[in-house]
Amino acid sequence: MRRPQPLAVLLALLASAIVAVQPVAAQSILRDAETEELLKDMVAPLVEASELEPGNVELVLINDGSINAFVAGGQAIYVHSGLINEAETANEVQGVLAHELGHITAGHVVRFDERTKRATNISILSLLLGVGAALAGAGEGAMGIIAAGQQAAMGSFLSFNRDQEASTDLAGARYLSGAGITGKGMIKFFERLRGNEIRAGYSQADEAAYARTHPLSGDRIQVLRGLLEKDPAWDAPPDLALQERFVRAKAKLFGYLAEPQRTLNAYPPRDTSIPARYARAYAYHKEARVDMALAEADALLAVEPDNPWFLELKGQVLLESGRPMDALAPLRRATELTRSHPLIAGMLGHALIATENKANFPEAEQVLRASVQKDRYNPFAWYQLGVVYEARGDIPRARLASAEQQVMNRLYPQALMNAQAAEASLPYGSPDWIRAQDVALEARAELERLRDRR
Repeated sequence: MRRPQPLAVLLALLASAIVAVQPVAAQSILRDAETEELLKDMVAPLVEASELEPGNVELVLINDGSINAFVAGGQAIYVHSGLINEAETANEVQGVLAHELGHITAGHVVRFDERTKRATNISILSLLLGVGAALAGAGEGAMGIIAAGQQAAMGSFLSFNRDQEASTDLAGARYLSGAGITGKGMIKFFERLRGNEIRAGYSQADEAAYARTHPLSGDRIQVLRGLLEKDPAWDAPPDLALQERFVRAKAKLFGYLAEPQRTLNAYPPRDTSIPARYARAYAYHKEARVDMALAEADALLAVEPDNPWFLELKGQVLLESGRPMDALAPLRRATELTRSHPLIAGMLGHALIATENKANFPEAEQVLRASVQKDRYNPFAWYQLGVVYEARGDIPRARLASAEQQVMNRLYPQALMNAQAAEASLPYGSPDWIRAQDVALEARAELERLRDRR
């Protein structure tokens, strides 16, 4: 194999640097009505303390096993499933959410983008200078220019990010205090992260701290403990109802995501607690052990017969096991109890269609329209609504529903085509006609943005 020449190496490095600044692919989003309601209730007092508008802060659950949460534009907090799995209490998660709210109020996403561009410019400039040196015959000097530029870029970026994280910790502490929520959970979570660092072999020395994107957990704990222990809310009792909801949602998430055997090891059949039954129901369902999954769901409902989440679980098991008629009763009741929560109403609409009884289609249309009116970002509900429209011969609205689904799935050419076709056939000036225009504009704008980035 021939050894690469210095110029080839430099050009390859330049290309890799340019590619590195492109956005990564989006991670998969998990949608669960119970967990979303829990996260909203967890963050609500913190949002009030931060003086942000409650309706403008969105929480999104990401299917990612790493222990993380982040903000990425607007006022949305993305929570990794690994964070829920690692935390032991609702209070720990609230500590993380308070920290992330600090990023939003400080506008760190915008500043992060600005600093990333600055660091990238330093890096690319050093590469271009290195290419020039290589063309002049100074191969070793060129590599030295590149190394110096890369180090300057990294130092600039990491120093900025560490400052952000430290200031955001303090903002999070203020929001916990303002909400009257103890900071013990925040401290405990950072202590757990510190333990993970030590077990992973990270040094706690100052030299190591410089090369990391966050301040060391030990440093954060020391500063925050001194602040939070003096706060009147430090000894505030935990919210026991919130903690019970958290334990249930955590078990449910584990049962849904983990391999069934892992779930059964963590929640063996001898454990008859509500969280254990919840987790096992999903483990059995994933293994198509329908009777055992239904037995766990029925045991949960025997304790709390009007719990909408348990009713949703039973309806889901029945529906996905090929028994849509049997699923209707629990799903109707869950929809009623949650005042037509969009995700549960969407599942009810799916069950009504899956019966293949055209007499159920008017009800399906009703609940699905209610679902997407409350939550437009539900591609599966739009798909089901399109099925209803097509079955009754309403092709323009079927194409509009397809466009709604496609634009969320980033199928912009198809979305544009269907939206334009729907607009051409829908009544002029009607709400659906206006919506078709909006979807077409969104799809066209995304296509132009993608074209400009090439």
